[in-house]
Amino acid sequence: MARKGGGEPSKTDIDMTPMIDVTFQLITFFVFTLNFSEAVRDDRIKLPTSQLAKPAEAPPPDPITLQVMRDGRAIYAGEPVNMRDIGGYLENERRVLLAAGKEPGGATVIIRGDGDAKTGMVQDLVKACQEKGFERFVLRAQYDEPR
Repeated sequence: MARKGGGEPSKTDIDMTPMIDVTFQLITFFVFTLNFSEAVRDDRIKLPTSQLAKPAEAPPPDPITLQVMRDGRAIYAGEPVNMRDIGGYLENERRVLLAAGKEPGGATVIIRGDGDAKTGMVQDLVKACQEKGFERFVLRAQYDEPR
């Protein structure tokens, strides 16, 4: 059988479905592995520096992040609240933990105090947490390289 030499080139259709599937799987992977620890940082808080500060080895269990501003207010869930109202927010956290079958004493309260905040404000915050049954605390500072 003879072939014709001057015919049209054959059309090739590319199935894009596998490529789209892989793309969505990669997007899903990166969303699930995204580090949300940056979300608890707030630019309104300027941490004090310390040469003894070191990064945590592992994330604490059930973290609750509270931040003390220099004006004496606390930041809870990204919103500034008066220190006298923090007990109500801590009570809500306690109820959520109890509903999940966890004890408040097992949760870790991360306190980020502004370097210019009064020390007494941090102490008041720790006391309010203890009154609601929280027992584990982590105080944050910014690492300062020794000279």
